[in-house]
Amino acid sequence: MTIKAVLKMGDPRLLQRSVEIDPIDPQQLTPLLTDMWDTMAAENGAGLAAPQIGVMQRLVIFGYEDNPRYPGAPPIPRTVLINPVIEALDDTEEDGWEGCLSVPGLRGIVPRYLNIRYRGFDQFGNAIDREVSGFHARVVQHECDHLDGLLYPQRIRDMRQFGFVDALHENGILMQQPCDDEACDDGD
Repeated sequence: MTIKAVLKMGDPRLLQRSVEIDPIDPQQLTPLLTDMWDTMAAENGAGLAAPQIGVMQRLVIFGYEDNPRYPGAPPIPRTVLINPVIEALDDTEEDGWEGCLSVPGLRGIVPRYLNIRYRGFDQFGNAIDREVSGFHARVVQHECDHLDGLLYPQRIRDMRQFGFVDALHENGILMQQPCDDEACDDGD
């Protein structure tokens, strides 16, 4: 098990656009994917982008069966998504709280498309083409933003809806979740 250090907001690498993976080589990707899954699991995250651990490639992982950070959220299939392309299926947006391993201790309300189609490839070069909505769509959009050098605070429209988790809880703005503490508070 290898848990990698997650880059934090302020590291210029998080603001860079990542490069496509071509060709897709499963043997080369296996150690990186193992590190990413181990890191994501250790942080109770819903997803992780390669740039968050300093690998500037267009690769994200996401998915879980049950996650203490998101009680009541439906399971998302564990997915490796390489060179993703996202398309909004309509103009419907939904506001929702987001946090990020790269922005520890903070949360904000971020608008995201409610219904999307995402395409890309898995680690074996097999095509992925899915239409999803709700929390699944939010997670994919959040992770893919990392590939374009975007952090969720850059998408917040009203900075009054952005703050430190403990202050948001104390003021009744953000409801306490079972895992909203320092140990697991900011996974993607």
